[in-house]
Amino acid sequence: MRITVSGPPGSGKTTVASMLASRLGYPLIVGGSIFRRMAEERSMTLEEFSRYAEEHHEVDRELDERLAEELRRRENVVLDSRLGGWIAHLHGIPAFKVFLTAPLEIRAIRLMGRDGGSLEEVVERVKYREENERRRYLEIYGIDFGDTSIYDLVLDTSDMRPEDVVAEIARGAGLER
Repeated sequence: MRITVSGPPGSGKTTVASMLASRLGYPLIVGGSIFRRMAEERSMTLEEFSRYAEEHHEVDRELDERLAEELRRRENVVLDSRLGGWIAHLHGIPAFKVFLTAPLEIRAIRLMGRDGGSLEEVVERVKYREENERRRYLEIYGIDFGDTSIYDLVLDTSDMRPEDVVAEIARGAGLER
């Protein structure tokens, strides 16, 4: 079974996708790793490439095509990507699509633990990033990132341990009782 795990920064998607793949014995595809590889292929730092991508929509299209191809090639896989569910949906690839979310402040606290900075700085960075991505996704694909109607399971991870989120996804996908 193909499972996509999507959500905004700090929602827990990478942690959960990694744990889920391990639990199921599935390979894990990480959209961020492919994005980093694309930056390296162009001899750019991640920050330079991110800024470049803001103005060059072919970067998003190339990344999403690579992710779609990875999904098509495998029957049993977990995809960690902000737009993973939408990629499967738009390409007609059967998948169990999961969207994880949490309020901005909770996500910012999680990101602070990972990336450092003050709460105020992290909140501002996340707001900027999310607005930029929302605008890009609307321009490029005509989709609203906040539209969760295409997802099979939407979970607020605010008060959930990653293990519990993984168990809920496995149950929702019919892989465990």
